[in-house]
Amino acid sequence: MWHGRFSKDPSARLRAYGESVSFDRRLALHDIAGSQAHAAALGKARWLQPSELKAIQRGLESIAREIRAGKFIWREELEDVHMNIEAALTEKIGAAGAKLHTARSRNDQVATDLRLWMREETAGLVAAVRGLQKSLIGLAVRGGDAIMPGYTHLQRAQPVLAAHHLLAYVEMLERDAGRLVDAGRRADVLPLGAGALAGSTIALDRRFIARQLGFAAVSQNSMDAVSDRDFACEFLSACAITGMHLSRLCEDTVLWASSEFGFLGLSDAHTTGSSLMPQKKNPDIAELCRGKSGRLYGNLVSLLTTLKGLPLAYNRDLQEDKEPVFDSADTLGASLVILAEMFGAATWDKARMAAAADDALLVATDWADYLVRKGLPFREAHKVVGTLVALSGQRGGTLRDLSLGDLQAESKLFKADAMKCLDAMRSLQARTAEGAPSPQRVRARLAWWGQRLASAKS
Repeated sequence: MWHGRFSKDPSARLRAYGESVSFDRRLALHDIAGSQAHAAALGKARWLQPSELKAIQRGLESIAREIRAGKFIWREELEDVHMNIEAALTEKIGAAGAKLHTARSRNDQVATDLRLWMREETAGLVAAVRGLQKSLIGLAVRGGDAIMPGYTHLQRAQPVLAAHHLLAYVEMLERDAGRLVDAGRRADVLPLGAGALAGSTIALDRRFIARQLGFAAVSQNSMDAVSDRDFACEFLSACAITGMHLSRLCEDTVLWASSEFGFLGLSDAHTTGSSLMPQKKNPDIAELCRGKSGRLYGNLVSLLTTLKGLPLAYNRDLQEDKEPVFDSADTLGASLVILAEMFGAATWDKARMAAAADDALLVATDWADYLVRKGLPFREAHKVVGTLVALSGQRGGTLRDLSLGDLQAESKLFKADAMKCLDAMRSLQARTAEGAPSPQRVRARLAWWGQRLASAKS
């Protein structure tokens, strides 16, 4: 494609080192869509005869069918997806195919392809996030009013409903979906027409092209259009943050499925055994997903590092944008789908959870609140209850083993009804503020999410 300037062909090593068709062929159908819109704009501006435009469109449609059927032959010596398709088109229809590249560069072409792909990919990932949210809601509903310990510092803290714990991840995933949607919107800008960096003297109707491809806007600076990859960084950031949330969910799952906790049962179909120990049932899906968050982080850092020292406008370094983007999309998409399947088949051990939650220390704060309602400042109430906790520990018992006399020795505000505060369900029922884990609040939020996800399109 540049033989007019060069007297020698690229060396075999250069071709192997510089080719991108091995991975950018993934953009093939988007490249064809962009070429069809560009050809239509050339025809509209009368740079193509009607017969030439018709031949180009038919040729591109034929190539698209071959690609979908897996029959298209990719040639490494043609370097990338763009030249492979253009060469195949010219072979099919002759001279008209050589006119297709009029008023465009591979620089604005690949930027267009990647934006088209990303716009589509974000929609698919958002749908996968919705699938996981629905699976978690289903598991939460199956838990009913089952109580479990909530933790801070991985130490038992206060009782919560298992459903409330899962809903925390549903809320996180909702923000993740929003970030993916935003990344898709940021990519929804047409760069085609920017040329190599300074447009073309052959001006085409770029808004016409944008309408053909469904872009919401047209880029307003040709140098920015071909060199910008911050939309890809934003996509990778959204994937990495989602991966972080999945990793935390998987860490909880690994703990809950362990013998030490025993709160959650995973299906045999979503666990593995040991090649040595016949008794093992390992939560490998959760562990793998937890590990894959590192790939998602790495892909983001990789592209940020590639971009940080690039002068305007296009540089070949930008070829390195695609593999991390493709890998993050594949990794996150697969994780979301398999987790949705795993949680869809998981079961609660409500008895184990209830036994763990039947620890009076979990509701010690309720005693402090009890004293506050009697008029004692919270810091003083906190000290009183801390002293009682220490006393019960010294005696080798629990808070329930303390007598009313023990309580009143620390504060005369304690009455006989103070012992009722040590009931976990009663404690939860009293937590009625918006966002709190009372059964009524949790059931209402589950119903809200059910309606939200039933009607959600993005």
